[in-house]
Formats: sequence, C-alpha cells, structure tokens
Amino acid sequence: MGVPKKKRSKSRKKSRVSQSKLTSPILATCPQCKAPIMPHFACPKCGYYKGKQVVIVKEKEKKKKETG
Repeated sequence: MGVPKKKRSKSRKKSRVSQSKLTSPILATCPQCKAPIMPHFACPKCGYYKGKQVVIVKEKEKKKKETG
C-alpha cells in the first residue's frame, strides 16, 4: 500500500483543490420559442429539435383543448 513519505504542503494542497469547482451549464436558445435549453436536447417548452417536432408537449395539448 502506498504511503506518502512527506507531508503535502498547504499551498500545494490548495492549488490542487482549487481546480475542482462547479461550473454552470452552457445554455443555448431554442430557435422556435427562444427558451433557454441545453445543447443537443429537445426543447422542453415546444418539443422541437433541429427544426422538427420530436416531443409532444402536454401543456400545448391542454391549451388546444381549451381554445378549440
């Protein structure tokens, strides 16, 4: 089993730990409804991906039933 021969200094430890920070997710805008979405994901608001509707959103169906 590996055991360190010398103590790791505070500055060396802190400089190593400083790289493990959280980053915010990168967001793109949906070309159909302009909502913020994750890249390469279907839009949860309108259900479009690359100009085609791939997901039927239930909120849209409810609005259509109420108006029509």
